[in-house]
Amino acid sequence: MPLALVAIAISVANFMQTLDLTIANVAVPAISGDLGVAPHQGTWMLTSFATPLAITLPLTGWLAQRFGQVRLFRVSVGLFVLTSVLCGLAPNFELLLLFRALQGAVSGPVTALSQALLVAVFPTARRHVALAVWQTTTFIAPVLGPIAGGWITDNISWPWIFYVNAPTGIAVVMVLTRCLRGHDNPTRKLPVDLIGLLLLALSFGSLQLFLDQGQDLDWFNATPIRILAICCMLGFVAFVLWELTDKHPIVDLRLFADRNFTAGTIAVTVGFGVYYGALVLVPLWLQTELGYTATWAGIATAPLGIAGIVIAPLVGRYQQRVDPRWFATVALLGWAIASFARMGFNSDVPIETVALNSLLMGSATAFFITPLVSLSLAALPRERLPAASGLQNSLRRIGTSVATSLAPTFFERRARVHNTYLVDRITHFNPETSVWIDRLEQSGMPPQGALASVARSIDVQAHMLALNDFSFVCMLLFGATLVLVWTTRYQRAQG
Repeated sequence: MPLALVAIAISVANFMQTLDLTIANVAVPAISGDLGVAPHQGTWMLTSFATPLAITLPLTGWLAQRFGQVRLFRVSVGLFVLTSVLCGLAPNFELLLLFRALQGAVSGPVTALSQALLVAVFPTARRHVALAVWQTTTFIAPVLGPIAGGWITDNISWPWIFYVNAPTGIAVVMVLTRCLRGHDNPTRKLPVDLIGLLLLALSFGSLQLFLDQGQDLDWFNATPIRILAICCMLGFVAFVLWELTDKHPIVDLRLFADRNFTAGTIAVTVGFGVYYGALVLVPLWLQTELGYTATWAGIATAPLGIAGIVIAPLVGRYQQRVDPRWFATVALLGWAIASFARMGFNSDVPIETVALNSLLMGSATAFFITPLVSLSLAALPRERLPAASGLQNSLRRIGTSVATSLAPTFFERRARVHNTYLVDRITHFNPETSVWIDRLEQSGMPPQGALASVARSIDVQAHMLALNDFSFVCMLLFGATLVLVWTTRYQRAQG
């Protein structure tokens, strides 16, 4: 069996699914205008993909036992291609939302099984190399997504951001059908845990809507947000109690009895979530406060993905000989150092400094996911790998969703606090303020324009200080995650 071809095919499938999380973001204004809806309604297209994805990821274990890992993976990729084409063909916004929801639902097993299949198919000695290939595609997708989506939308038309999945997906299905024939796991008929499925949908769906709408509705000051929070908490508690007592749970929560799985999953969720929060916030800050265009913000942060692409294969090559906890330590220390460096940024920071900071963040990321995934799944039997991978990936997605929602909120609220303190110092009794305004007026600005310029400068500095605060919190969380990593146990694999 050509294992290299299998690794590439599985990784490409994961690449397509990850790409679709970001490729449509920049196309929201174009899609909204073309289909006749407001821009804020256009963002529902993103939520309609993410929510079903978060729900179906934990179901992967149950589905894999019922239908087989290889068969489920092939069918998921095939349905992903079909729903992608339907999204491109959607004649109105309502059907686009429906097809995007279906696309998110069917793509859930792709991410979870891409890891599980690589672990199951490859021998222990070569498993880390395969996972490194998988991780490389994971790095490329978030970098290429916005760039590819913007170029396709500007130069062709938005439906092609969905059509591009078709030829690649068909090729992946053909390769896996040929190369993995006869390598599926035994299947067994299991009863459908309908109550567990409904409780899962209630808790995850409420959480996703809570995160998506929280910032727009001012969080707990809005009744709908409070209702969503209550639904999420009650649904989650009921879900856990039901799954722990049901004979055939749809999500195997007993996986958390394994120490490595629990610690590794929490570390991946928290560490990658905090990293992703910075990944979202820094480009936002560059564009809204420092006046960068989207292109230049992308150039400044592009080393995030480039470094990972270069380093990840090297990590996979040497990981078999090194305790994976040391790799994770390198990653978390690198992230913490980059966060500490960002604490010293000011509003005159050159693009080269931002790029070097992004390079350090990206370089550190290459040491994180693959070692921890390998460590957390190493002691589990093959039949439990799909469930474990699906649950771990689902929690990682939730971690990134939480970080994506909370990071901008923290950023804006800290900016308001700093703005208040800075404004208190800007009075006519302050000689420096008078000199500042006089110089602006002498340069030709009218009094109102001078005051507006001062207000804008204060706002920029307030957001700069807010980013410094955010970076400090990131550094603390990376340190806590590092402590957690070393609670796991490592045993060198044999063979």
